[in-house]
Amino acid sequence: MRKNQLVYTVAMTGASGAVYGVRLVQALLKRGVKVHFLMSGAAWQVFEQELQLDTTDQEACLRYLFPEGDLHIHGLRNFSAPVASGSYRNDGMIIVPCSMGTLSKIANGNSGSLLERSADVALKEGRKLLIVPRETPLHSIHLGNMKTVSEAGAIIIPAMPGFYHMPKTMDDLVDFVVGKILDRLEVDHELFTRWGDD
Repeated sequence: MRKNQLVYTVAMTGASGAVYGVRLVQALLKRGVKVHFLMSGAAWQVFEQELQLDTTDQEACLRYLFPEGDLHIHGLRNFSAPVASGSYRNDGMIIVPCSMGTLSKIANGNSGSLLERSADVALKEGRKLLIVPRETPLHSIHLGNMKTVSEAGAIIIPAMPGFYHMPKTMDDLVDFVVGKILDRLEVDHELFTRWGDD
């Protein structure tokens, strides 16, 4: 029998915006959520470029970013991982940031890696699948793939920070997007000031 603990899969791909995924995982772990974590090969390159982290020792890099919490890391070829099966009960999946290549594979049912398989499982089981694209401009194929996954049940949350909360730093902009993700996951947070709140 499953404990009364939220369980989410978080995947990061090679799109720009690695900080969104890192901040989300940190926020979930801080709130006692069990996280199954996946990273594409291109995501590691983004870690080096955008976060300026040494990824030579990938395990040490992840321990540095996520020193505490219920984190389970899976390789993309590990199809025996729990999240590869619909019989493993969890609360859903978030792909943040989501590259257009990954989006295309999900939209076309191409489950060539554990990341895509986990997204396919979320859709077929009717669980939450949040996709956070970070690309601009978008052409009609990108938009069509977003429409396809949306019609299949996914939720599209573009990495578009708001400004009505009067952000002062880049962290404020990141927290706005991460807060929007947490809202859809029904995880409490205080990452930004809500409209109408004093």
